[in-house]
Amino acid sequence: MYVGDETLASRALSGRTILILIGVAVILRVGQEIFVPLALSLLLTFTLAPIVSFLRKRSVPKIAAVIIAVVSSFCAIGLFSFVVATQVANLAENIPTYQRNIVEKVQALRQAGAGNGVFDHISKIVERVGAEMQYSATESQAEPTPAVPQREPMPVEIVSRSNPIQTLGNFILPLISPFATAGLVIVLVVFMLLEREDLRDRFIRLVGLGDLHRTTAALQDAGKRVGKYLLMQLVVNCLYALPITIGLWLLGIPNAILWGLLTLVLRFVPYIGPVIGMVLPLFLALAIAPGWSLLLWVATLFIVTELVSNNVVEPWLYGSHTGLSPLAIIISAIFWSWLWGPLGLMLSTPLTVCLVVLGRYVPQFSFLDVLLGNEPVLEPQEKLYQRLLSGDPNEATDNAEEFLEEEYLVDYYDQVGLPALLLGERDRQRGVMSDQQIDLFASSAMTLVDNLSDTATEEENEDEDENDASDIDPEAAELELPDGTGRTILCIGGRGAIDDAAAAMLSQTLEIQGAEATLAEHFTTDNRSIGQLPIKALDTVVITFLNGGSKSHARLAVRRMKRLNPDVRVGILMPSCNGQDYPVIEAADINADFVAITLTEAVKAALSEVGPVKLKPVLRKMARPRFKTNALAEV
Repeated sequence: MYVGDETLASRALSGRTILILIGVAVILRVGQEIFVPLALSLLLTFTLAPIVSFLRKRSVPKIAAVIIAVVSSFCAIGLFSFVVATQVANLAENIPTYQRNIVEKVQALRQAGAGNGVFDHISKIVERVGAEMQYSATESQAEPTPAVPQREPMPVEIVSRSNPIQTLGNFILPLISPFATAGLVIVLVVFMLLEREDLRDRFIRLVGLGDLHRTTAALQDAGKRVGKYLLMQLVVNCLYALPITIGLWLLGIPNAILWGLLTLVLRFVPYIGPVIGMVLPLFLALAIAPGWSLLLWVATLFIVTELVSNNVVEPWLYGSHTGLSPLAIIISAIFWSWLWGPLGLMLSTPLTVCLVVLGRYVPQFSFLDVLLGNEPVLEPQEKLYQRLLSGDPNEATDNAEEFLEEEYLVDYYDQVGLPALLLGERDRQRGVMSDQQIDLFASSAMTLVDNLSDTATEEENEDEDENDASDIDPEAAELELPDGTGRTILCIGGRGAIDDAAAAMLSQTLEIQGAEATLAEHFTTDNRSIGQLPIKALDTVVITFLNGGSKSHARLAVRRMKRLNPDVRVGILMPSCNGQDYPVIEAADINADFVAITLTEAVKAALSEVGPVKLKPVLRKMARPRFKTNALAEV
């Protein structure tokens, strides 16, 4: 698909859009206390909406379903917080013991590396600093001269009288903010779940009444993606935290429940969350065990669990339904953590999913889908054209081999190869390509065809094995290309080097079918070089024109070929004369045996057993007058 100027303009990032984004970011930063509870409420609504819908389908009243979902979720959050607080209090009591163990292990490590220059240098620096500190303390505490009597210092106690109301306020005020935020989130979630349909209608009336189809699709896509991501991520994190908790308990790590719950929460933070959740148990394993084996066992537990979760559990449950690229997840984590702190870091992925959905359905923000989404931003033919234009046929070959893992070479040339050459031909016609770029593009395309010769040989051998087989599916046989054994075919470029590359693709495809195909360059069709072509020994000649306005050139080339050998079949491959870019050209209009618009059609027509079309004489309206010699003498 060719990307026109209109499509590019619709994707352009205008200055007005940039100003809007900057303004929105500033508003979100300044109004953090307002937008954070609103974002939490919105995401919890997305998460609990499937549960409410599930209960409604079981004939549970709407209010009861909302209350059950909200109360259950916040009870689970409260229980989680209580368990974490209890475990943290228990951990705090044992910190001095862990501290001594760590100091002893560091000293043992220092002694083990006593012969190492780095350890010696660090030890000397530490000893020097310690000696200086000790000397300073001794000097400051030196006894005064005997002439001055020494008196014992009198203890001074500062008593500050505070108001009991002020003391109570200092204790309560820090607790008001989180409890107020939690209460506000609960109220908003209940309201959003109860008024979900009404809020949807109001949003459509506000922003999308002119295009109900697009707005409805955007709302459904956002709700489905965010809700499914959060719910499935919770399930994945629970399945991840359960073996971690059991494994740490079996290894003897204190407060295993705490580390399992923290791991469950931290895995909502992309990429760095699991690492943070692993560091704390590793540090504790270093503190409680005299050796290093426990540290290795804990690291192995986390690594194995992470690999199983990433490669088995997550693809099984939801795959990559977020629609975000890995780089976009990292960038969004940095942005939202800068904007809203740790809470923004945890909410970064679902909030970015909403932005991607916005870019997918709102043309003004389509750049968000391009920058953050995981969908390919270039069509295969556009990507191939870019690689050939930059003179990189090797990467183009890699992409082609990925395509050829499931498709045949003729399909690749029809769906990717020829469309990419057409993009180059259109740019050549528009005058945006220099002669050097045209030569580089054409030579890169020829190199690509040459790199795929091994694949062509493999397909040719596969075709021979299939022909030897006795059981052939009749339906599959209709889709097969005809056998070209014993046929001699010449493929020629029509007007330029890009046409030569298209002819090379056709020639390679014909060789796969067993035909004896040769290739000739475009300049061999002029009057001075056409006589050097082995026209007498050929069955078919196929001339390739990528320029759909080459009807007169095609007619002239056909006439030249048939004048040299009236028994040869001459066909034209012109992909752009498809009725959309250029009018359809009939074979009879140019005296050709066939006109094909796809590579598959050209192969089938070139290997056909139909006889050649006779060359039609050029009709003249009036014959040239001829005068006799005797008549002139009489005059």
